[in-house]
Parts: sequence; structure tokens; C-alpha cells
Amino acid sequence: MTAKDCGNHGKGRRQLIRRLFGCLLVFLLIVLITILIIWAILRPAKPRFILQDTTVYAFNASTPNFLTSNFQVTVSTRNPNDRIGIYYDRLVIYATYRNQQTTLRTALPPTYQGHNEINVWSPFIYGNMVPIAPDFSVALKSEQAAGTIFMVIKIDGRVRWKVGTFVSGRYHLNVRCPAYITFGSKNNGVSVGENAVKYQLVTRCSVSV
Repeated sequence: MTAKDCGNHGKGRRQLIRRLFGCLLVFLLIVLITILIIWAILRPAKPRFILQDTTVYAFNASTPNFLTSNFQVTVSTRNPNDRIGIYYDRLVIYATYRNQQTTLRTALPPTYQGHNEINVWSPFIYGNMVPIAPDFSVALKSEQAAGTIFMVIKIDGRVRWKVGTFVSGRYHLNVRCPAYITFGSKNNGVSVGENAVKYQLVTRCSVSV
């Protein structure tokens, strides 16, 4: 074989590789455009969360710079999409005061939510002698003495969208539910047992995906 034949052979191989690479790019482009068109037609909407009630079993901020609390919260979520299902993966729920976490993270069971379905969770969230910033500790005692404490119930996790047989990758889910906890008169809530009080809130939560 001459040097010219070897050169032609190498050139033909490079052309074949370029053609295969070009075909692969065209295929990926078509798949991406198809997904974008389907996505645009279906227009997926974020799930909607509502904090329905909060039952306070324990709330003790008497020790300086520490908080002991025990809540049971009821949170409902609705999938507003007509053609898109939602997989909820690795969800955790916890309470915060002025953006500082005041309870441990409680895991919520993973679940699939079909079109226009509603799911309800009623987990316990609690923390024993959780350290809080000194400034926050003073403000917390002041608000409790005044009768109302504003906290935020947060849910963090991952979601996946299901369209037909197609399941998307995981997306971050961040839910923020404002909760006004009232102390003093039990007339503001419903007594549950000897020391627990349930407060009906029905508060819409902010959701980001």
C-alpha cells in the first residue's frame, strides 16, 4: 500500500467520524426540541402546599439561649396539573424562628402524586434544648409573653415530573409555611389532651422548584 492510499484511508475515517458525530448532534437536538415542545404544551405548574393546623405539645424557652419544642403539623399538597404526575423524593420538614432552625428534621415518606391529587402529611417535629442565638432568645421570650410567636415551617427535598412514561431528573423543592403560634388563652385553639393545643391555620405556603 502506497503513502497516498494510507492518506486517503485516514481521510475517509475522519469523514466517517465527523458524520457520525454530526448525526448524534442532530439526534440529540431533535430529542431536546421534542421535550421542550411537550413541556411548553403541558406547562407544568408547581405543587400547592397549605399548612392546615399546628398542635403544640411543648414549648419551653425559659432556659436562656435554648428552646425545647414539640409540634405536630398538618400539611396538604395538591398537584394542579392535568397531565403531569409528581414524585416527591427525600422530603424533610422542620421549624425555624427568624431563619434559625429550632427543631430536628423529620423525614416525610416519599410518594407519587397523580393528576389533581391531594396528599396530606401530619408529622411531628421537635427539638430538645436546641441552642438559639442570644438576640433571638430575648425576642422569643418577648413574643411569647406578648401572646404570639411567628415561626416558619419549612419543607426541603427533591421532586421529579412524570409525563406519560417520561420521568424528569430531580429538582429542588423548597416550601415555606408561615405559622402564628398563639399562647396564653386556649380559647384560640382546641385542647388536645391535657397540655396540647391545636391551632387551625389554613395558611398557603410559598413554593419554589
